[in-house]
Amino acid sequence: MRSPESLARQRFAAEVDRPDAEIDLARSALLIAQEEYPQLAAEPYLARLDTLAEEVRDRLDQETAPLVLLGELNRILFERHGFRGNTEAYYDPRNSFLNDVLDRGLGIPISLSVVYLEVGWRLGLPLVGVGFPGHFLVRFEGVALRVLIDAFEGGKLRFQDQAQELLDRIYGGLVRVHPSFLRPVSKRDILIRVLANLKSIYLNVRDDPRTLAVVERILLLRPSALNESRDRGLILARMGRVAEAVQQLEEYLDFAPRAPDATRIRDVLRGLRGSSPRDRRRR
Repeated sequence: MRSPESLARQRFAAEVDRPDAEIDLARSALLIAQEEYPQLAAEPYLARLDTLAEEVRDRLDQETAPLVLLGELNRILFERHGFRGNTEAYYDPRNSFLNDVLDRGLGIPISLSVVYLEVGWRLGLPLVGVGFPGHFLVRFEGVALRVLIDAFEGGKLRFQDQAQELLDRIYGGLVRVHPSFLRPVSKRDILIRVLANLKSIYLNVRDDPRTLAVVERILLLRPSALNESRDRGLILARMGRVAEAVQQLEEYLDFAPRAPDATRIRDVLRGLRGSSPRDRRRR
């Protein structure tokens, strides 16, 4: 019998194994959370996003002006329901789980942006995610108006020429805005960014089982991610799963024999092979 965690992984794999436009972003985000909360049901949370969109729609009447639409969306999310950035506990993993974000009203830029996108899409708004360095944003891409939306700061609107101001706050003036910083990203990219945040949190607290689970889901989304393939091997090694680690790291070197860290990985492999009972018997 499969464990609840493996069932969640199977559902996640099925959800993201389709063209990007057909991926249900909110459902996929909830399936990420389902490995942490095995009894989590997605439907009530999807219905909650529907309800938030209906609340906005009820206030709009026949209004179509972009700034009015965005203003009402902001009022419902950030004033009526109190969604806000969790500045007090930014690295709490619950900030990355969509169910927790909807229950607690607290999140980080990427998770609050998922809420914003999903509610906005239900209203037919032309919204895209923008993978801005260090601070995920949403962009409204109307015919007459293109504006950046900062869900972490209560839906604050910024025109694209104001992006440098935000970048200066993050990097202290050391980085200049590049057009690539403002490109729209795919749903897969959004999910990878959610998982990358969780990976960083779990690495910092040395939670290898959860880090491994995150890395394996990133590889479902991007099988060619060599750094994740390498990290999977290193995590398996730390967990004592030597045979799997050796296979994973050998595959990494097969694909990237001249990688900057290739020498280090070969050293790791020599140590792992030396610790293998099978290899010791061959001596």
